Amino acid sequence: MGRSRGTGRPTHPLPIRIMHWVGASAIICMILSGWAIYNASPSLPFTFPRWITLGGWLGAGIAWHISAMWVLFADGLAYLAYGFLSGHFRRDLRPVGPRALLHDIGAALTFRLDHQLGHYNAVQRLLYSGVILVICLAVLTGLSIWKPVQLGWLTGVFGGYPVARGIHLAMMLCIVGFLALHLALVALFPRTLVSMIAPIEAEEGP
Repeated sequence: MGRSRGTGRPTHPLPIRIMHWVGASAIICMILSGWAIYNASPSLPFTFPRWITLGGWLGAGIAWHISAMWVLFADGLAYLAYGFLSGHFRRDLRPVGPRALLHDIGAALTFRLDHQLGHYNAVQRLLYSGVILVICLAVLTGLSIWKPVQLGWLTGVFGGYPVARGIHLAMMLCIVGFLALHLALVALFPRTLVSMIAPIEAEEGP
């Protein structure tokens, strides 16, 4: 079967590529610094090795975490604005019907899921839409436990400080799981990494 021809448009427009790498860098910094913060007062029966944390101790971890948060916040607002105004969300991430989703999940579980540059299958739409919501929830819960007095109403929405902290930790674990899956898919389809760096033309659909 021959390779599909290009459509003449880039797989990922330049704004998407820039925001992807800025957001990815901020999220990684927040995860590693968050682990340093968690280690200062663990809520689960484990801690993270100090060598894998950013900052290494509570004060430095908080400084890194807050700095990366503002970068992620600005990048996220820019991405949301671009996604709505450009039609990216409607065109690429709009959920499909349950039949198509079940079909693609079955294909993914049997390693038969096709991947075309510039086209999001049902599994990708679900994962990418889901991780956007998870990141938004992580930011909101993070703000509620960072400023529980000034933002007491927000902390109350999540059921109080301990519950908000638990939700924040759960969202972090979801993001780590998403990153692991994302990197595994990149290893299977390395052209997706290249397309996020260089303006490779999108492939034609079936």
